[in-house]
Amino acid sequence: MMFRWLKRTMPRGLYGRALLILILPVVTLQLVVSVVAIRRYFEDVTEQMTQALSREVQYVTQQIPLDARPEKALAAMAAPARALELELRYLPRDAQPPETDRYWYDLSGAIVLRRLDEQLPSLRAVHLTGDGPARLYVETRAGLLELGVNRRRLSARNSHQLFVNMVFFGALMTLIAYLYLRNQLRPIKRLADAAAAFGKGQHLPYKPTGAIEVRAAGHAFLDMRARIERQIEQRTLMLSGVSHDLRTPLTRLKLGLSMLDDKDREPLERDVADMQRMLDEFLSFARGTATDGAPEDTDPTALIREIVEDAQRAGKPVTLGDMPEGDTTLPMRPVAIRRAIENLIGNAVTYGSKAVVSVTVTPRSLRIRVEDDGPGIPPGSREEALKPFTRLDAARNQNSGSSVGLGLAIASDIARAHGGVLRLRQSTDLGGLCADMVIAR
Repeated sequence: MMFRWLKRTMPRGLYGRALLILILPVVTLQLVVSVVAIRRYFEDVTEQMTQALSREVQYVTQQIPLDARPEKALAAMAAPARALELELRYLPRDAQPPETDRYWYDLSGAIVLRRLDEQLPSLRAVHLTGDGPARLYVETRAGLLELGVNRRRLSARNSHQLFVNMVFFGALMTLIAYLYLRNQLRPIKRLADAAAAFGKGQHLPYKPTGAIEVRAAGHAFLDMRARIERQIEQRTLMLSGVSHDLRTPLTRLKLGLSMLDDKDREPLERDVADMQRMLDEFLSFARGTATDGAPEDTDPTALIREIVEDAQRAGKPVTLGDMPEGDTTLPMRPVAIRRAIENLIGNAVTYGSKAVVSVTVTPRSLRIRVEDDGPGIPPGSREEALKPFTRLDAARNQNSGSSVGLGLAIASDIARAHGGVLRLRQSTDLGGLCADMVIAR
């Protein structure tokens, strides 16, 4: 509960999260090192150097006689100033020292000004800008004294090099680590792409690479995919044999029934035809999309128009609803999609008086909608209706057509094979059932 807001702001992708895990410690480490280096190294060093210079200035100014003029004072301070590498110059009597100034980015300059003000009560101003030496203006017995001192004696001048090195090498190491991390995450992404493609009925070539754990997951995926494909192949072969074995006795039954009188033959022939149709529906559901070929670029709008036109020629009350304009080509199995939509249309016109088919294409999904004006399906029974061999007596009139309960199950299976889903709800326009086949792009 406390970290729910943080989860919403975190990256969703694996690359983004891995990069955040990589950069966050590096940035934190640089900040901590920067603060420690500034406060415990550069500040301490600058304070010590400034304090030492303050003592030197005090020592030099103490050499001035009580009643000395500027020339005599400079002569008295010449020897120690030369030894301490200080430049001395007295300003005219009416001259005013410049205002204390420093560059805004000179962090150590603030420490220098503070320590000099504490150590030198007679200090009037400090000039730290410019390319030349630092200038200190001190009030002495002989007047206003200007002292020039090398800035290196006040603070460490190469403090910025630490930050430059930290930023440069931190960025370089982060880039190297990201490239290495990318190579480690690439096998995981390839495994995810192969698994997602297999869930959509596609077969992408995949070879396990990367770390030992990723290779183990890759080999497990390949074994699972091989077992599923082998199971589908065995099921298809078995059902083909069952279909062949059952068609033979059905043919013999038809031949035998043809020798009976019309009064006795017609009901039995209808039963045989129902058996043949139910067998075809069962085989169609059991085969799934295994015999529908590989996915190919298909325009769903043109495909739905063709399906509706075929249904209209067959005398079914089907009309087209909203259809997108322009090219909406998507990779799909047109034979499987045709079978699913024909099943949905068949259910719609069987339990209703008309059906409307519409298509909606968004940047992320394709939606094929089939609506009817029939009795619909209650909300509590819609999930059950998608299961094979389910017949809802309360929702559908069983006398209106013979069914084995596989139409919606076949459409749902085909939608899942394309990485989508079949959703059932009540139609807002016609009042019956609304079946939406939603496929991710």
